[in-house]
Amino acid sequence: MVRTYLKHADEVTEDEQLVEIPRLLYDSIRAVEPAFLAGDHSTYLRRLKGKLPKLRKGADLFAREYKRVSAHTNFEMASISLSGAVRQMEEVLAAIRSEPIVPEADEPASGQ
Repeated sequence: MVRTYLKHADEVTEDEQLVEIPRLLYDSIRAVEPAFLAGDHSTYLRRLKGKLPKLRKGADLFAREYKRVSAHTNFEMASISLSGAVRQMEEVLAAIRSEPIVPEADEPASGQ
């Protein structure tokens, strides 16, 4: 939702720095999408972890710079949402042990 809002906001599309934020979000989404669709949780988390530093920098940049292009409440809410989402991803990834994530084996159906 944040990406779509920023992608269509004239204030963002006309700014050299902020125009990179929706592109960063799109790149991050596309990087993890194949693993998500395949149900490959290990690869999904590894790719997301690799994108996290760029997402943090992007969220920090937007939080610092959005008022320069607009003081509208929608921009403030987009900044809060983006920063909150990145913070939650950081917390989730920090909670996961560094051991590889191995999918659980399917249990045989009862009666076999």
